[in-house]
Amino acid sequence: MRLQRRRGALLVLAALALFFLAAAFTGCDPALLWSRRGHLADILVKMFPPDWGWFPRILAPLWATVQMSVAGTALGALLALAAAPLCAGNLPFPAPLRTALRALVQLTRTFPALILALTATFLVGIGPFAGTAAITVYTFAIMARLTSDDIETAPDGAFRALLTMGTPPYRAFFRGMFPSVASTYLTNALYLLETNVRHSAILGYVGAGGIGLLLNEKISWREYEKVGSILLALFLAVCLIESLSAYLTALVTGRRKAGRTLRRVIIAAAVVLTLVSAATVGRPDFARTSLRTAAAMLGGLVHPDWGFFFDTGAGGLGYLLLETVAIALAGTVLGALASFPLALLGSGRLMPRPVALLGRTVCLAIRAVPFLVYGLIFIRATGPGPFTGVLTIAVCSVGLISKRFGQAIDTMDMRAYRALASMGVPVLSRVRWALLPQLGPAFGSAVLYRFDVNIREASVLGLVGAGGIGAPLVFAMDHFDWPTAGAIAIGLVLLVWAIDWLSGQLRKN
Repeated sequence: MRLQRRRGALLVLAALALFFLAAAFTGCDPALLWSRRGHLADILVKMFPPDWGWFPRILAPLWATVQMSVAGTALGALLALAAAPLCAGNLPFPAPLRTALRALVQLTRTFPALILALTATFLVGIGPFAGTAAITVYTFAIMARLTSDDIETAPDGAFRALLTMGTPPYRAFFRGMFPSVASTYLTNALYLLETNVRHSAILGYVGAGGIGLLLNEKISWREYEKVGSILLALFLAVCLIESLSAYLTALVTGRRKAGRTLRRVIIAAAVVLTLVSAATVGRPDFARTSLRTAAAMLGGLVHPDWGFFFDTGAGGLGYLLLETVAIALAGTVLGALASFPLALLGSGRLMPRPVALLGRTVCLAIRAVPFLVYGLIFIRATGPGPFTGVLTIAVCSVGLISKRFGQAIDTMDMRAYRALASMGVPVLSRVRWALLPQLGPAFGSAVLYRFDVNIREASVLGLVGAGGIGAPLVFAMDHFDWPTAGAIAIGLVLLVWAIDWLSGQLRKN
């Protein structure tokens, strides 16, 4: 026990040391932010009240955003369900196929949805179809990884019994093992649907449809009252989807009961919404697509610019990747520190209902805003550079970590906390001695998961001048410089693999 405490203390000290190094490397300057806080206040004041008369113009691109999210999430989740058994190490499928599929999943989950969307525009043309394709690939990669991990830890007695009876492995999996992982699979798919709405809202930045193009246009023109209208519409859409997702998750996990008729209605409605979204999302445009373009993109990966790859200067790949990691690390730590009190305020088990409702609304509002929008807003105050990226990642981290942390609070044992309260122990002491020991593992897991996500999001923040590898990558792709893009892609793959390995080691400890 004492050894574990020492190890935990050393990990915390190491994390703090890395945070201060990352903050220094990225030029974090709280004094600059404070001195220019008026610029942020001016933007917020101009956003509200929003331009109410402009709402009808928002509905069509907002619906396109929802279409891309629903169709892409459904298709990606189905493809992942087909691939996950082949990726699982405990099922008797050919090892070469397993290795190839795992490599494909790892490769595709390296890149954020925005880069996948930009790639799709070169292959299937601009428009919502490219955005749907990007969301499909993004969802497939994450769901295949999560589902295969669940399969490897699921009981396999029924599966083995069916195999001995001569049932083919694939059929045996769906009959004998899938029922034990079905609830987790559906829960993950619903969570990704929420996330994909926010991703889809920015894909218009690279011509992949949705509300992102309109949002970028209004921010660039500084029509902030219209930006406020778009963000309010996104907030309402995210509220609706999160509420629906929470209800469906409760049904899937058995925390809510529903009759057979209601279940059939829900399934039918989900199928109809998915089919309508997929059928009306648009068609691919192959007018600008050619085999030469696809071959050039693949050639960039096979023959990258090794000079840029091994360049050790400030403009080389190594420096830019290091800057990306520093932005993600500093932003994650700042976001985690801010998430803790916000999650406590949003807990109905610890706070009065009005206070908890306010805390959860604030968290939801933070999550509803796409991360590139934060970058475009912060850059007005702090100027271009990695400090803007740190602030953007920090605010985005607050939304997800506080949600995950709040979920952990809602499921913890409150008996020790109530006992201390009955003894008149102050609130902070109750939290310190009764809650933190229970919440530590969940909080650490949420922070590590968010850091993994932030590595990918930080890799595109350069698109708005917020530092990192994003600007060179997008610039190379826009100018068909596939060798440079290939070098960056290989660097990102190696970086994400290293982060995955490190996260796995930390979780074991």
